Amino acid sequence: MASVLVLAGLGKDYGDRRAVDAVDLEIEAGTITGLLGPNGAGKTTTISMASGVITPTRGTARVDGHDVWKAPRLAKRALGLVPQELALYDELTARQNLRYFGRIYGLGGAELASRIDWALGVAGLSDRAAESVSQFSGGMKRRLNLVAGVLHKPKLLVLDEPTVGVDPQSRNHIFETVKSLRAEGMTVLYTSHYMEEVEMLCDRVAIMDHGKLVAAGTIDELVATHGGKGLDIEIEGDLEAARVAAVKAIEAAGATVKTVSARRGNLEGVFLAVTGKALRDE
Repeated sequence: MASVLVLAGLGKDYGDRRAVDAVDLEIEAGTITGLLGPNGAGKTTTISMASGVITPTRGTARVDGHDVWKAPRLAKRALGLVPQELALYDELTARQNLRYFGRIYGLGGAELASRIDWALGVAGLSDRAAESVSQFSGGMKRRLNLVAGVLHKPKLLVLDEPTVGVDPQSRNHIFETVKSLRAEGMTVLYTSHYMEEVEMLCDRVAIMDHGKLVAAGTIDELVATHGGKGLDIEIEGDLEAARVAAVKAIEAAGATVKTVSARRGNLEGVFLAVTGKALRDE
């Protein structure tokens, strides 16, 4: 399957500080990839470089086969970026906001009107289209912010923390929207601090730490590699007798059984294993 986003040795320095080292990452068409990392890991810097918002110090980024810096118009035409900070005009209505962004994307006439109606429906805001955004709740603004980034039907949608500060209903609505966009063939890069979101939505996960990509793969692959080791035993016959015998053997060896519990690896365990447990605010 073709890759819609290809990052090769992508890095960024700010003076003597290396914010992002040299990231190599490919995202296949029609998939949702979660990008995780502690505060200061370099996630936002990476997606900003990949989107052409900031200039990399080294490396390349290609969107739908187009170099973001050598062919910016073609690359950005294939890209939809929804930033963490709301990019909306409060004094404008929902429809006026979408019309403004649609025109930036080069849309007009009947096509723009059709896409605006579609976007308002996806956001669940058709009945609020004529209201000023200043009257909207945080969740409504987040939903409008998201659809503003997909008016032009991009090949790649980059979502940076799209559910920050939203109510549970809007959060669920955003999940369903992302799933439906993927079902229509859109490729999504999704950053979040919420492990359950990534586990629920994403086909693959990439984890950054200290400006480096430290792990990438499906959740099952990451759990198998980093989620801790365990032992599975299949027993035929009298399970209770086998349990008693096992306990006796352990005690005969001079040890004591304190507790017995089942453990299944998960993404949070993987995250802590590859980034460490210490809280960092960099």
